[in-house]
Formats: sequence, C-alpha cells, structure tokens
Amino acid sequence: MKFSPLGLLAAGSLLLALSCGAQAQEAQFRGDFNDWMVFTRGEGDAMVCYALTRPTDARPGNVEHGDVYFLVSTWKNNSAKEQPNFFAGYTLRPDSPPNVRVGSDRFAMFVSENESFIEEPAQENRLVSAMRRGSDMRVEAVSQRGTATAYTFSLSGVTASLREVERLCE
Repeated sequence: MKFSPLGLLAAGSLLLALSCGAQAQEAQFRGDFNDWMVFTRGEGDAMVCYALTRPTDARPGNVEHGDVYFLVSTWKNNSAKEQPNFFAGYTLRPDSPPNVRVGSDRFAMFVSENESFIEEPAQENRLVSAMRRGSDMRVEAVSQRGTATAYTFSLSGVTASLREVERLCE
C-alpha cells in the first residue's frame, strides 16, 4: 500500500506538533520505503527522526477511526532510540491499554490520551526487532467509549525506513 507523501507529511507534522508543543517546526519528508515513510523535525541535537505508517486494515468497519498511525522515533540527542508509538484518532481507554502482536510475540502498551507506548526500553527493543522480522503487525485497542478496535499494519519497508531514521539521527 502506497501513501501520499503530502498527506502523510501533514499527518507527521500534526503528530509531532502534538508531542513537541506549539513551538514545533514543520516536519520534513525524507523518504518513502514501501509502506513506511520517514520524516524529521527540528535541527541539530533537537532533531527527531521517525518512521510512520498507516493501517492497511481497520476493524470494525462501521465506525469512524479518525487518523491512526504507528511510528518509531529516534532523537538525535540520544534521549530515545527506536521508540514505538501507536497514535489513535480517538481517546484510548486507559484501563484497557492497546496490545501489539507481531507473529507470536505480544507486547502490552500504556495509554496517554490518544497515544500508547511500550513502558520498558527492553520491550521496545523486542518489539522493533519483531517488526523487522515480521510481515505485519496487529494492534488491538479500546476507545474511551468502549469500542474494541483492531488494526493491521504492513511491515514492508520498516527495516529500510529505520535504517534511514538511524542515518539521519546519528
């Protein structure tokens, strides 16, 4: 599945603007790697590099999911490296955090409004390693209203995109 760089550029700008505050700079599109795209924001040690994708399937099909993404981010200043992040187009239910599955590997996340993260750095590394080996990833989440959702993300291009993220933020 191919995505429009301009459409995802706007999405990438929005995502990092939300996480970096009002003073965030415009995201720069850096490359398209099959189903993943790479962006950077900021300059020098303040630069953040990230790979981004959208789901290839969203369930249930009869609800509005909003903008849903999965990102893997690295900060040039080394405050984080290959940090996975699920971004939902709705508020997530904190008492029912998303679960990620790649093959037989499963990972629990914690919720921060409409985003979720892996709590332990070692688990982040395990998830990213599983993503590099896998062909697709499934994220199951529950909205604040109680709607159970499930997303399938293609992992085609994730390894190349993460190499580019590393190159840009080394």
